[in-house]
Amino acid sequence: MAVPRRLVATALTSPDGLRLSAAHLPASNGSDTAIVVAHGFGGSWRQERVLRVMEHLAEHAGVIGIDQRGHGRSQGATTLAHDEPLDVEAATSWAHDLGYDRVVTVGFSMGGAVVLRHAALIPRSPTSRGTDAVVAVSAPAFWFYRGTPPMRWLHRAVMNPAGRAYLRFAMGARVDPTPWPEPPPMPPVDAVARARENRLPVLIVHGDADAFFPLDHPRALTDAAPGVQSWIEPGFGHAEGAISIDLLRRIGEWARSEPNR
Repeated sequence: MAVPRRLVATALTSPDGLRLSAAHLPASNGSDTAIVVAHGFGGSWRQERVLRVMEHLAEHAGVIGIDQRGHGRSQGATTLAHDEPLDVEAATSWAHDLGYDRVVTVGFSMGGAVVLRHAALIPRSPTSRGTDAVVAVSAPAFWFYRGTPPMRWLHRAVMNPAGRAYLRFAMGARVDPTPWPEPPPMPPVDAVARARENRLPVLIVHGDADAFFPLDHPRALTDAAPGVQSWIEPGFGHAEGAISIDLLRRIGEWARSEPNR
């Protein structure tokens, strides 16, 4: 897929000092809402599947795409959703600087966990304009999940040097070998509850054909936080590579019109 002509690429700086590759795709309808897209593991805003998501969402709102740390042309190494909320914070801040009145974060797979944690850990405050609503697509509810073959394979890969070298070569994902702290970072199932405590609208989108995270994940996320909206989509697989244009249209409409309007 060719990069849209109206897309503007730039570099942002995360709150902890990493240089991040980002892009802005203006809304085709002059919307005052921006959608920040957080890709899944191995993603980049330059990937065809992510550009496709951005283009269809831009029919409803302005779109900010960002290469999270350790991905694409951004610096650093991925921490698998631990420090990535800082990358989303850089993107939401840029969206506000561009003049958008409202910002909605939309994350896919790992990115879904990231946007939930961003909403929980970096709420709107005098020092952060934050996000106005959150959409988590194909997101895990728990850390260390190994209940499906793809997740067992991924865990084996990230846990040893040879596997991390393969992930860098095959998927362009540079994995930080530093172990997580004990206790581990706040999991998505706790983050969604905190996001609702922060009075943020949250939409959970998941497919019943997801080969990575079965339906106990979206159910756990929904059960953890009263008021969360949940769409279980028949036949939908996993994340950006499987999402339909119709589902992107519905997410774009929700982001533009539903939360806090």
